[in-house]
Amino acid sequence: MATEGEYESILCVKPDVNVYRIPPRATNRGYRAADWKLDVPDWSGRMRITAKGKVAYIKLEDKVSGELFAQAPVTEYPGIAVETVSDSSRYFVLRIQDDNGLYQKPTGGCFGTKAGLGI
Repeated sequence: MATEGEYESILCVKPDVNVYRIPPRATNRGYRAADWKLDVPDWSGRMRITAKGKVAYIKLEDKVSGELFAQAPVTEYPGIAVETVSDSSRYFVLRIQDDNGLYQKPTGGCFGTKAGLGI
């Protein structure tokens, strides 16, 4: 019999997401998308949010091949893995985790269009 956590469920797929290298926070006021180079994304692809057990995974994948670019496990929200930005609902900050489970520098993300938000 299967135990909890063995199955991965797809919760959401956003087909158009941009990723940016973002500068460190200058103050503790939070991140602002206006401080990023929004006209030059460092990567574009799709975002798939999955759940396995009590952990959600924000996965950034190639649109065509589905190859994993990066992922951020989310064990609680609000928390370290995903943050909002103070000046937009389309932009967000992810703390990507490497293969060893270590968090990397924060990475900025954006839904391609306001329609991508589902609102």
